[in-house]
Amino acid sequence: MMIKWGIIGAGDVAEVKSGPAFNLVENSTLLAVMRRDTEKAKDFAKRHNVPLWYDSVEELLANKEINAVYIATPPSSHLTIAKQALTSGKFVYLEKPMTLNLEEAKQLKAFIKPHHKIVVAHYRRNLEGFIKVKSLLNDNVIGTVSHAKIEILQPDDNDIIAQTDENWRVNPAVSGGGYFNDIAPHQLDLMQMYFGEIKQMQGFAIATKTKNVHDVINGIISFKSGVQFQGIWNFTVSKDAKKDQCVIYGDKGTIHFSFYEERVLLTTENNTEVFTFKSPQHIQQPLIEATVNYFLNEEKNPCTVDDGLATLQIIDSFIN
Repeated sequence: MMIKWGIIGAGDVAEVKSGPAFNLVENSTLLAVMRRDTEKAKDFAKRHNVPLWYDSVEELLANKEINAVYIATPPSSHLTIAKQALTSGKFVYLEKPMTLNLEEAKQLKAFIKPHHKIVVAHYRRNLEGFIKVKSLLNDNVIGTVSHAKIEILQPDDNDIIAQTDENWRVNPAVSGGGYFNDIAPHQLDLMQMYFGEIKQMQGFAIATKTKNVHDVINGIISFKSGVQFQGIWNFTVSKDAKKDQCVIYGDKGTIHFSFYEERVLLTTENNTEVFTFKSPQHIQQPLIEATVNYFLNEEKNPCTVDDGLATLQIIDSFIN
């Protein structure tokens, strides 16, 4: 069986991070793309050697040769399109955050039937650097972990958020929030991968530059494993105050890493070691490969709707 993909929403994320990877994974091919702007859809298709293009979700889903769709539209349309795709019999690979908000995530979970297959695109969990962190924790290299701390400090005109013609990421009606809602799902998903289920969580968020978008978010989590977590996301700092760091503290050492460099620093009582990793050119390719294998019944689901919903529960608790 070949997984034949259609992309719904061929925008900035699909250009490099994901789109080309669908033709690089074994038993996978990209058959069609869809954008509301016909010329942009056609242009994407020609540049990426995609046979078909559409300007309608319904037209793409009506193509019976397509058996899987990648939903790469802004979060406000995720729930509706995911329901349409599942109803039409397609497998679904759904961009993060899974839906606009927690309530919609619950609706999507309730909609899913046993025969449906849907994967959430928390792709960082399949990158080597973050897998290495998990391995170090599993091997008890830094002993008993007491707490972890994330600091994401960025200016408003930062370079870690994908740029678009219309900056929909700071329009809550489209994104669910601000930059926090766009990048924090990856980071919070990793914390759950490392430390397990959550016991309690609470957050505080303020909007300093606009009335509608939280740009300073402070959150704490107590995991059932006993690990305590602190996170601060601030998108109002000066350029010289930029920081992108997670530190995990154990009684025998620490693990420092960045979310955007895939560099892991291990410090123990008698040793310091640096591990460096090179991300694939198309950074979602490892998760797309795992997704294809899941669709072909060769692997388990690499990132479930429950995983996506759990992350939205944290986001909701931090900003509401």
